Amino acid sequence: MKYYIIAGEASGDLHGSNLMKTLYQEDTNADIRFWGGDLMQAAGGQIVSHYKERAFMGFFEVLMNLSKVLGFIKFCKKDIAIFNPDVVVFIDNSGFNLRVAKWAKEKGFRTNYYISPQVWASRVSRVEAIKRDVDQMFVILPFEKAFYEKYNYKVQFVGHPLIDAIADRKQVDEVAFKKEHNLTNKPIIALLPGSRKQEITKMLSVMLSLIEDFSEYQFVIAGATREDLSFYQKIIANRNVSFINNKTYDLLSISYVALVASGTATLETALFKVPQVVCYKGGNISYQIAKRIITLKFISLVNLIMDKEVVKELIQNDFNSKNLKTELTKILEESHREKLFLEYFELEKLLGGKGASEKVAKQIVSYLK
Repeated sequence: MKYYIIAGEASGDLHGSNLMKTLYQEDTNADIRFWGGDLMQAAGGQIVSHYKERAFMGFFEVLMNLSKVLGFIKFCKKDIAIFNPDVVVFIDNSGFNLRVAKWAKEKGFRTNYYISPQVWASRVSRVEAIKRDVDQMFVILPFEKAFYEKYNYKVQFVGHPLIDAIADRKQVDEVAFKKEHNLTNKPIIALLPGSRKQEITKMLSVMLSLIEDFSEYQFVIAGATREDLSFYQKIIANRNVSFINNKTYDLLSISYVALVASGTATLETALFKVPQVVCYKGGNISYQIAKRIITLKFISLVNLIMDKEVVKELIQNDFNSKNLKTELTKILEESHREKLFLEYFELEKLLGGKGASEKVAKQIVSYLK
């Protein structure tokens, strides 16, 4: 059977690759065409467009590149029509995917969605469009099932795919890893400033401003896949900091604490049981728009899932060197760390265990057969 999968950003690429691996196991004749990244390419199938080509951050940035976005959507529709798949599978990436889903449903294609758009965070009116355009929704956050039930839409909670991604990875030899990357034996403060140029630029310089105040630790930047060292060097300047590209999980597995840009990385850091401070600073126009339409109490997935403040969030103007120093000092204290570890274990229980991608693939193939 023929599968057309559309994913955006690094996290979508990761979850899409795991879904593809299981689809190939469940359907030995699977023909997969996709929008994704390097991990999905490694899993097989035929790539149409890499997510790097459409990495626009925030409302204002998307607006400035609107003609490009609309061009991608138009091309995607045309490509689906030519490929004529048995099912179109959308992974997160709501701004793009919901527009394509509407068209695909109207054209008679079966539509499945893996990892729900965050309609529970803003623009709840999109639920009606999802009910109309999506045949089956697979959700990964425990509160999403109850949310959709309020709107008389049945979805399936499959657990969070990060559980698999982290549990199945090869364990890191800490001594060898540190030697390979010229790290010292000092405890590591990992810096995860995001994956897009805009957010890296806004957040990394503030994170790096703490180096001199915490000289008994070593600061290590987790580089994003899409940017090389030359981009980071402009921000790093002459500061005493290490840089490791495309090995975030390996770095987190041996880190003492972390400073993390809001997003999927906050949940990944929690699953590695690393105490963290969550950071966010966007463009002023994008932030002002977001502040008016997002109704959530928290921005980090950790706090949203636990429905309370487990990790500290420093947002926009609160994200500055003074506040970051205060919060970093707190998570370095043993009593604070112990409390966080217990909260992280509770968080993992709520996420539903292993097998998310496998459950989704089996459901998709079973229906088609």
